[in-house]
Amino acid sequence: MSSFFVSDAASLRIDEIYRYTRKTWGDPQARKYILGLFDLFDQLARRERPWRVIPAEFGVQGYFTQYEKHFVFWRKRKDGGISILSILAQNMDVANHLSSDAK
Repeated sequence: MSSFFVSDAASLRIDEIYRYTRKTWGDPQARKYILGLFDLFDQLARRERPWRVIPAEFGVQGYFTQYEKHFVFWRKRKDGGISILSILAQNMDVANHLSSDAK
C-alpha cells in the first residue's frame, strides 16, 4: 500500500484554497474540493492517475497532474509513497511558486 505525505508548503496551499473556495462558493463546496484533492493524492500514491514529468525549466524534479483549476506537484519517496510538493492555481506564476514551495 502506497501513501502520501503533504509538505508544509502544500499544506499552506490547501489552507489558501479552502479559504478562497469557502469565501467564494461556500463551505460545502470548499469541503468537497479539498476532499477531492485528498482523493487525488491517494490515487497518485497508488499510481492510478495519469501524470507528467515537471518540465526541466522549472528546476524541480518530480511530476504533476491537474485537478480542476489547480496543478498538483509531487515526487516519489524512497519508501514507495509520494510527497505532495505544491498545489498551484492555473493562473499563478508556476515557475516562481513551485521553486520556493519545493525547497
